[in-house]
Amino acid sequence: MELSNRAEEVLEALWKAVKEEGQEGLALADLDSFARDGTLAELEEPGLVRAQGALLRLAGAGEAEARGTVRRHRLAERLLADVLDVPLTQLEEPACRFEHLLARGIEERVCALLGHPRRCPHGRLIPAGPCCGAAGEAGDLRLVCCLSDLLPGQGGRIAYLQAEDPRRMQKLVALGLLPGTPVRLLERSPAKVFQAGYSQFAVDAELASAIYVRLDNAAEGPDASGPRPGRRQAAACVRLPRRARQGGRRWRREQAAPR
Repeated sequence: MELSNRAEEVLEALWKAVKEEGQEGLALADLDSFARDGTLAELEEPGLVRAQGALLRLAGAGEAEARGTVRRHRLAERLLADVLDVPLTQLEEPACRFEHLLARGIEERVCALLGHPRRCPHGRLIPAGPCCGAAGEAGDLRLVCCLSDLLPGQGGRIAYLQAEDPRRMQKLVALGLLPGTPVRLLERSPAKVFQAGYSQFAVDAELASAIYVRLDNAAEGPDASGPRPGRRQAAACVRLPRRARQGGRRWRREQAAPR
């Protein structure tokens, strides 16, 4: 269904009010300009919204339409922030324009390229789409994916951190794993062992899934990998459990797995 930009703005506001803020709808008194220019009529005619008393509510297919509008807007924000490096304070206006350019179906491809992000740069949930349950949808064309999905040797720079548990987020920040840090996965199991700058870390899969990486083949150079410890550094080495070592080698690693 093709809707005007103004109509999509109303649907987005309704979704936020009803689904995220627990309201019953939007006050019609606050929507005078949308009533005067015919936007509300555009939404009422196909049964997407209905006026009930002093409120405007979602109706019929309006919920799915509003959900898709919110999804496209937040994916647009994620794309602008993670791929085009648009500052957080400047996201809203270009994201509003960009979301209207994302034709239905194209946003699924954008979502796959971004590694199916769960939250927008502001921390709000991105409604899941059909592509989010399909593994390998974007193949090697992904631009951003979580560290736990990388293969050994793949790397890039941290795009953002995304953890539901604030303690895990604090752990990552305390380790210096911040956006822009070059990373490269070294081992996948039993722990996720990766290089970040000049340090190496071993974390569990859950913590690794909170680190989203903007893929970059150039990250396999010295900037991402850093020097490996030699004999002079042996005293500073931290030995991982035997099952986490490969070929009996000892590396300088910091054990970051939660205890």
